Amino acid sequence: MTTPKFITYEQGEAALDWIALTDALAEGHTLPKAEIEDSFLYRGDDTMLSRAAWIDGLGALVKTATIFPGNADAGKPAVNGAVTLFSDRTGEAEAFVDFHLVTKWKTAGDSLLSARRLARPESRNILILGAGTVAASLIEAYSAGFPGAKFTLWNRTAGRAAHLAEATGASVARDLAEAIGAADIIATATMSTEPVLKGEWLQPGQHIDLIGAYRPDMREADDTALQRARLFVDSRATTIGHIGELKDPLARGVITQADVLADFYEPEAYRRGSAEEITMAKNGGGAHLDLMTARHILDRVGA
Repeated sequence: MTTPKFITYEQGEAALDWIALTDALAEGHTLPKAEIEDSFLYRGDDTMLSRAAWIDGLGALVKTATIFPGNADAGKPAVNGAVTLFSDRTGEAEAFVDFHLVTKWKTAGDSLLSARRLARPESRNILILGAGTVAASLIEAYSAGFPGAKFTLWNRTAGRAAHLAEATGASVARDLAEAIGAADIIATATMSTEPVLKGEWLQPGQHIDLIGAYRPDMREADDTALQRARLFVDSRATTIGHIGELKDPLARGVITQADVLADFYEPEAYRRGSAEEITMAKNGGGAHLDLMTARHILDRVGA
């Protein structure tokens, strides 16, 4: 019987880099398409999300996340959970990988892979809506993909944006519409149920990265934003029928499924077509991406 390896947050942080991770995610999408199953349990604002994925030749993974927004008031992380990686050959547990490590690198790596394909290479002004853990990870990831980038933060609670700005060297946006108009890349990492990004503020050539919405009742971008942009998703299977960002406007006929041009399994179509177009990618972060990330972490740390 194989003894599973325990991989701590500190071990992973010491072994990983963002470009290598995004290359591993791209490589993972050349393997047979993942089998994915998600289940959601709700209690008011709290959510338990269990995700399982199996990729022939790579292995299997189960990740359970608990999202308790009220934890912030007690000084605890809003998102917690556990990750188990299984052998593709024997089905034995190969590794228990720190949940926060996998989540950090999967989430921001997903967004960076989209930006490497869709954002203009010369992008340097990056605006992040939100000032939590994901926002901090995005600054790390985008800095690797767009060296010399300057970051601006906006948050409904200005004090949180100021705190993260002080820690990272970013600036703080006072006027959201003005900041959006000046950005090359705009990433939304909020927990909003109402759109905070308005399509009328967007400018030609921008890349929009939608991350925060994960429930059917959540939206970060309004209908006009979706209609003005060329739309992409990391996975059709885990976004279109599940997340309010797409499910809601699809149900109302604002957009159609044909407007979603590609996911990561269609790399030739997952590209910017011109310098002037607005691109928009929905980061759904399915379990297959957790699997690819966890396998990469195990490979880098050492089996």
